Amino acid sequence: MSSLLDFLSTDYVALFIIIGIGIILGKASYKGLSLDTSAVIFVAMFYGYAMFSQGVEFAFPGIIQQIGLLLFIFTIGMQAGPTFFEVYKSQGRKLISMAFLTVLAGALTTLVLALVLDIDYRISVGLFSGALTSTPGLAAAIEATGSSLASIGYGIAYPFGVIGVILFVRLAPKIFATNMAREEQKYIEETQTKIPEVGHKNFMVTNENANGKTIRELDIRMMTKANISRVMRANETSIPPAADLVLRKGDVVRAVGTSEALKKVELLLGNPTDIEIPESGMFEVRWYVISKRNVVNKTLGELNLRENYKATVTRIRRAGIDLPARPSVKLRFGDRLFISSTRGNVNGLSLLFGDSMKEVETTSFLPVALGILIGLMIGAIEVPLPVGSSFSLGLTGGVLLAALILSRIGKTGPILWNLPGTGNHILRQFGLLLFLIPVGLSAGSQLGPTIQEYGLSLFAIGAAITLIPMIIVVLVARIILKMNFLSVLGALTGGMTSTPGLSAVDSMTSSEGPQVAYATVYPFALVAIIIFTQVLSYIL
Repeated sequence: MSSLLDFLSTDYVALFIIIGIGIILGKASYKGLSLDTSAVIFVAMFYGYAMFSQGVEFAFPGIIQQIGLLLFIFTIGMQAGPTFFEVYKSQGRKLISMAFLTVLAGALTTLVLALVLDIDYRISVGLFSGALTSTPGLAAAIEATGSSLASIGYGIAYPFGVIGVILFVRLAPKIFATNMAREEQKYIEETQTKIPEVGHKNFMVTNENANGKTIRELDIRMMTKANISRVMRANETSIPPAADLVLRKGDVVRAVGTSEALKKVELLLGNPTDIEIPESGMFEVRWYVISKRNVVNKTLGELNLRENYKATVTRIRRAGIDLPARPSVKLRFGDRLFISSTRGNVNGLSLLFGDSMKEVETTSFLPVALGILIGLMIGAIEVPLPVGSSFSLGLTGGVLLAALILSRIGKTGPILWNLPGTGNHILRQFGLLLFLIPVGLSAGSQLGPTIQEYGLSLFAIGAAITLIPMIIVVLVARIILKMNFLSVLGALTGGMTSTPGLSAVDSMTSSEGPQVAYATVYPFALVAIIIFTQVLSYIL
């Protein structure tokens, strides 16, 4: 028995036992509800409690948890970055108000319960920071009270702060009768409406002003923001749309662009027509993928494909969304371009863009290492606060901000700030497991002694401080602000500063909506918790 206990208490053995059992349990579902990766933390807590009851207390090296957190947060930022700033512009106020409302509701709940139940203020502010799982909040609480009692309150509230958020976000769709698949579809539609839909239409040249002029002279791209992909003459010949091609009455032209751009083409050239333009052996229309570093961050205008390759880009596909092919659009690694060109230029275009999916899907660890290092430096910057203390984004906030900005930049010199979907997913899952297991083991080992010393009343208070703000936020976001449920859950986990909670939401959808909302809300919630912690310690 002793040798078995020794084996089970070996840290790397425990690590893989918990991962294996956690993943198996996470796949189990009941009436459509499953814990997925979040099951790992519950297995870790049970494992930690069972080992502690046998006299074994785990002390995983802190660096394991930190590495896991860094990888998870960085990959979240890299995935959310390309759409983060657009969402911030359109929903920034709503999301930031969610951060403020979450922390305010938690602070008011703490204040009322502390006064009514006569709880020591030093424990109360610790309960507040633990219920919102904020270690910077605990640091502010200890600084404000000058007492270690704050850490006791934090330790009591923290386990349910972790578990409660996970359970709440997993149960929320059932509680609020929300169809997650429908909300995901709505989010995709809302995101795409911010980018004009790209379509195509055929036009017959009937306008006298267009007759006898070249495509260059008409300056169709500049005048209409649309692109010409094919031209047919005499109902039989398909002609490459070169810039020096002279258009004549009766020509049928295919234009690609937004609905607004196509209306302008109609005014410039002539009426729409149902006549189809057959493919010609003279030119080829196909997709190319950007896998060459030297074209990343260059605009279509800089490449001047029409003059150099007799080619026309009709659309750009980025992250599953079709974008108008405008000269000012900067190309990103992994973009796919739909190009019409003469057959003789196909090889040249392939060489220019790289056109290698294998290269796009190859994961390099260099941007991860450098990006995390930049994030750590940003997180270490101290910003003075009016209340006399200082604030820093810390390890999590700094890395998250760095990932968002770098993924938006796309390229710096020879470095591509890019992670392919498969590589990002694997690193995110690996980081999450390394983060959740030490957290769960630590909470599990403290569970028994804490209950014996303080009873269950403080646990109930900590649970109330966790649950009440979440209920208020969801009701306000859905009923008053009419927010998409994916964004609500992401904002909720950001307001609660709950990375495990985000992981639970992340497993419920393939959309980046929750991650974008979390990334927007999290930094503001950090600041708000620190300020409200100090305000509470002053009032109480």
